Amino acid sequence: MANKIGIYIHVPFCCSKCAYCDFYSGKGSESDFEQYTLMLKKRIQSLGSRVTEEVSSVYFGGGTPSILGSDRLASILSAVKKGFKVCDDAEITVEVNPDSGRNLDFSLMKSAGFNRLSIGMQSCVEDELKKLGRIHTTDDVTATVNRAQSAGFDNISLDLMMGIPMQTRDTLKKSIDFCAALKVKHISSYLLKIEKNTPFYAQKDLLNLPDEDAQADLYLFAVDYLDKLVYKQYEISNFSMPGFESRHNTLYWTCREYIGIGPSAHSFYHGERYFCNRNINDFYEDKTVSDGAGGDPSEYIMLALRLKRGLVFEEYQNRFGTPLPAQTVNKLKLFADAGYMELDGQHACFTPKGFLLSNSIISEIL
Repeated sequence: MANKIGIYIHVPFCCSKCAYCDFYSGKGSESDFEQYTLMLKKRIQSLGSRVTEEVSSVYFGGGTPSILGSDRLASILSAVKKGFKVCDDAEITVEVNPDSGRNLDFSLMKSAGFNRLSIGMQSCVEDELKKLGRIHTTDDVTATVNRAQSAGFDNISLDLMMGIPMQTRDTLKKSIDFCAALKVKHISSYLLKIEKNTPFYAQKDLLNLPDEDAQADLYLFAVDYLDKLVYKQYEISNFSMPGFESRHNTLYWTCREYIGIGPSAHSFYHGERYFCNRNINDFYEDKTVSDGAGGDPSEYIMLALRLKRGLVFEEYQNRFGTPLPAQTVNKLKLFADAGYMELDGQHACFTPKGFLLSNSIISEIL
């Protein structure tokens, strides 16, 4: 698996911009969608002729990939399979908004090769959805999941936000129960982060957000309750039934290589990191920006500690040809003694309360 790579494809279009979203996306017309699809396929063909590695996962993100429609998505995936050496058992994911998901032909997408869906639910409480600026309803989520399952999609993930305006432990429990009742295999449950240059950032003092203690309580409740429902935590914000962990995202967290295609998409390939600016014309003109070398020991440690399994010392030594530095082990021990990490002779990983402070702890460790 180590010499296999991932492919990420960014679709920079949405029906409307959510007030909290900082991803690169905007509205587009049918002609915009058609032009972008054609350019994607040209770029895929060009890149595929230069890439020799097998591809173990393909991920369509955005924006809202489902806005392109089933036929375009199937044609892009066909170009990926034609241009790259995609493994027969590759995980192939597409993000779906429950609103545009109403118009997808899931049977066509399944026959095209898609085998995993990531659906942007965020909440099953209508007032919370409205506050977030989501344009779908809870019924849209149910209909999308049911239609996808009827078409043969067994590997479905739902996004669930925590720490959002007006949310309580009871409403979070309601959303988790809603996911479980739909029998989805994976839940991405993450705390809302207020990003600069978003409407939420300008309104942050008026949003009635849970404070830090309340956010921590929501997160710890979710970790415990999801575990009881057999959704096992495998990364700071990701939970799945056994065997349904996201292979593509795990590729990122284990510091393996991938190629990103589209405006704002990042790549890590042949030891180098580079990206395309958040500008669709830069993508059309095939402009990329170097981001330096990737995969050094600090980056590897930072990414590994996002995983529930944490940093495995033997894997570190196998990758870099040297043991984990003693000073790093000593710092890990300090945080383990404080209850933020678990540490033995083989690995180090965060406890649930450690995950809440992971960014600041990792910066101390590195």
